[in-house]
Amino acid sequence: MPCIFEQNTEIMKLVTLVAKDRTYHVGLLLESKTPGSNRTENRIVDLHELNPGPTTSHMLEFIKDQKKTLPWAQSILEKANAGQLDEKVIHAESECLIASPIPEPVSCRDGYAFRQHVESARRRRGLPMLPEFDEFPVFYFTNHLAITGPGDLFIMPKALERFDFELEVAIVIGKEGRNIKAADADEHIFGYMIMNDWSARELQTQEMKMNLGPAKGKDFATSLGPYLVTRDSLASHRIAGANGEKFDLRMKAFHNGKQVSDGNLKDMNWSFGQIIERASYGVTLRPGEVIGSGTVGTGCYMELNLTKVTDNVWIKPGDDFVLEVDELGRLENKIHAANS
Repeated sequence: MPCIFEQNTEIMKLVTLVAKDRTYHVGLLLESKTPGSNRTENRIVDLHELNPGPTTSHMLEFIKDQKKTLPWAQSILEKANAGQLDEKVIHAESECLIASPIPEPVSCRDGYAFRQHVESARRRRGLPMLPEFDEFPVFYFTNHLAITGPGDLFIMPKALERFDFELEVAIVIGKEGRNIKAADADEHIFGYMIMNDWSARELQTQEMKMNLGPAKGKDFATSLGPYLVTRDSLASHRIAGANGEKFDLRMKAFHNGKQVSDGNLKDMNWSFGQIIERASYGVTLRPGEVIGSGTVGTGCYMELNLTKVTDNVWIKPGDDFVLEVDELGRLENKIHAANS
């Protein structure tokens, strides 16, 4: 008998599944309750298995064709809510191999939007706050071909020297645009997801002396996911603003089960709308481009160690690290030393 899912049909959480043939399939998360129990069990519909289904199974194509795919996915949520889906197309989340929602984004930028993160670390080092921080939102490009999702991470020895996390949220561009104004920019956002902008602080410290920005200290891994939550799904958390919306979403990090960070996405000093305005100046943004918020206050060990919240703590092989953001889920990774 089909299970009736207690799912808010206004909340759409998409995932990218790795199929047995190693191809990517778009999946739809269902939060359900096991019959006769109060235990919540997440399940996933592999949209590729539905007949008739969409003509595409890759998230990037799903986003590009969103005028057709989103209404269709919404109808699947409604059918699941009514118990009208065959359980053969529904899989326990624990049995699924989940990749980054966007395994190979068109590009990946990362912003610098939280004053607390920048100011507190600089103050501890005896440095004044950068006046340029208040003049324009800055970002850098990171390696869009080194994207990972949840699961095991294999890190090279030099990158493990003062290995750090960065607690962030990222957007995915869903609508093409150029010279976009901040007030209009939110219409170009398809959805939101958790981002861990892993940092090799020893390598980063060495290379930043050359004044070319982060390179090897950042280009080896950026973890995204586990879910891509559509913008409209977050409406109840929205904070409207003249320069683009923000969202009241609590952000946490856990190292081997111990909470080490606590922030909120609403504390961005630059909105995603303003970052998009800056990024699109003279440049066309296209569907599938990823843009990170930058690190929330308390959201990395570099800041925590400098401000004496922690004392020379870094991430080691064998450690479990989890980022958690309201509505966006839990991004869980286990760190391993890579041999080559």
